[in-house]
Amino acid sequence: MAVIEGQESFPGMPSPLFAASPSRLLAFQDCPRRYRFQYLDRPTPQRRSQRAHTSLGIAVHNALRDWWDMPIAQRNPGGGAALVERAWISVGFRDGSQSARWRERSKNAVAKYLEQVDPAAQPVGIERTVAFVTEGLRVSGRIDRLDDRGGELVVIDYKTSRVVPTADDARTSLALGLYAAAVWKMFRRPALRVELHHVPSGEVASHLHTPEGIARKVAQARGIARDAQRAEADLAELGEESTAFPPSTGPLCTWCDFRAHCPQGQAVGPERSDWAALEEDGPVPASAEVD
Repeated sequence: MAVIEGQESFPGMPSPLFAASPSRLLAFQDCPRRYRFQYLDRPTPQRRSQRAHTSLGIAVHNALRDWWDMPIAQRNPGGGAALVERAWISVGFRDGSQSARWRERSKNAVAKYLEQVDPAAQPVGIERTVAFVTEGLRVSGRIDRLDDRGGELVVIDYKTSRVVPTADDARTSLALGLYAAAVWKMFRRPALRVELHHVPSGEVASHLHTPEGIARKVAQARGIARDAQRAEADLAELGEESTAFPPSTGPLCTWCDFRAHCPQGQAVGPERSDWAALEEDGPVPASAEVD
């Protein structure tokens, strides 16, 4: 049977699953215009260079990932600090002095954080990719760390922003809820506890979901996905005439990687410097994290 031109499946077959990560779903929810720039337009519009807080976050995440690959005898706070030194990225900082200052702060923060971690308690997963399928949607993403604590699976996400997360942040996080749903599905064991580990302070923001709470996160994801699918179908039909991806203007526009291509975002205010999120008295964007 021939495939109808422009159709990706055979007649009578189910529609293809809409595949998305939590980050992609949240991008559409936050700003449809940015979603189109990032995920749909080809070639992808040029985005701004990497900011300093992103460089810092990547280095810290990589160090905490690689720490678990070290022999147990070397899994100590000093070993973690050495890994930050090795993983450090100087892109986006105001100058070498600022980069060096934040490198030392990050080394000390990782070392202090690792004082609370049992090096012998090997996690179930480190940067583990998880996925599940639900009603036309396939969700996949990568968990920073998955612990097994006496039979309880715990989803952990590292945070490096200057803002200390709260238990409410852990409760409302769509990403953590979807990761917990994926772990539950893949491991066939309830995964209800989610945690945000704030590396700079060592604080842990925790929430214990109910099965109903996890179901609500999945339903939220399905709702966002349906809206995104409708918008993408409109773009496919109308092309540049589509109005399905309006900008959501606000303070985040001053941080947006694609603001050079968005007049409405530029009108919000001047663009933040590459290192603005690290200034002691400066603002912190909600996106100043690494997924």
